[in-house]
Amino acid sequence: MEKTACAKIEEAVVQFAAEGSLVERRPYGNGHINDTFLLVYEMPDGTKKQYILQRMNHEIFRNPQQLMENIVNVTTYLREMIVSQGGEPDRETLNVVKTRSGENYYQDSDGNYWRLFLFIERTICLEKVESAEDFYDSAVAFGNFQRMLADYPAETLHETIPNFHHTPSRFLAFQRAVREDKLGRAASVKAEIEFALAREKDTFVLTDLLAAGQLPLRVTHNDTKLNNILFDESSRKALCIIDLDTVMPGLSHYDFGDSIRFGASTGEEDEKDLSRVELDLSLFEVFTKGYLEGCGGRLTDKEIEMLPMGAKLMTYECGIRFLADHLEGDVYFKIHRDGHNLDRARTQFKLVADMEAKWDAMRAITEKYKNR
Repeated sequence: MEKTACAKIEEAVVQFAAEGSLVERRPYGNGHINDTFLLVYEMPDGTKKQYILQRMNHEIFRNPQQLMENIVNVTTYLREMIVSQGGEPDRETLNVVKTRSGENYYQDSDGNYWRLFLFIERTICLEKVESAEDFYDSAVAFGNFQRMLADYPAETLHETIPNFHHTPSRFLAFQRAVREDKLGRAASVKAEIEFALAREKDTFVLTDLLAAGQLPLRVTHNDTKLNNILFDESSRKALCIIDLDTVMPGLSHYDFGDSIRFGASTGEEDEKDLSRVELDLSLFEVFTKGYLEGCGGRLTDKEIEMLPMGAKLMTYECGIRFLADHLEGDVYFKIHRDGHNLDRARTQFKLVADMEAKWDAMRAITEKYKNR
């Protein structure tokens, strides 16, 4: 965090309508986008109440006002759904704490944007799939998120990052990176470029179906990694979907596919030994079963039929983004070694190839759970 932003924490803290007296403030979590702090307040009766304060990264999210409008509208809707189902709205969705003047965020005197959430007590966050049960529970949670928002007017949400999962746009950006070849790296990654270019026709499959009215526009999370779920500390059941900055209009396949890309691969995202990378069909089945159960029958038959394509396209899209960044000089994704983005691209492409080899099995699994 920049020094100017650090200096504005005190200015920001007093703007929010938190309860009690502030007794502790410390950095929290390991997120790479926003700057996050845990605030601890003492209540008059001596009990403690905790909040999460964040400085939003307005270099990535260029319109924090629209972003917060999305979050407040969606979480307010979710809260009403959770209450109607007899749940715990303070624990099962994010709750935005407004400023003392009733705003959803505060902009400090240096132009930084701040927000405050209730801290969700007695939860844990998993960085990777530790068991099939964890992956199943995450699938149910993301499916339930889709079910509860199935009737929300997705078209009313703002695009916080335009064309974030619009694969044809990502492909055009990749082609531009190859064409410009700013660092002269293209010759050394000819095989990877050819792999990506050979699948151009796939990039249009989902967007064409959306345009033709064969797939419905949905409210989508768009970053459905396991670490964006809070699990209950005692039961270890998935409790709350967090990190809603990328909630916007999209396709259910984006959320399903990104979860498979992240959680059903046998290798790390940047694994250098590609022999370790393949699609674990048992985990694909576990997630498909849980996701469709969570969706509660709200997906159409066509959506379910195209779930394998969602897995393939989200993996492919991530691969071409990594490869484009490698060609452009590693300007977007943080790297920790030479060729890091190239390694990442290769793992994604290996996973795509393995999905293609297991395509009939993936389709059979989705068909198996379609009407359950």
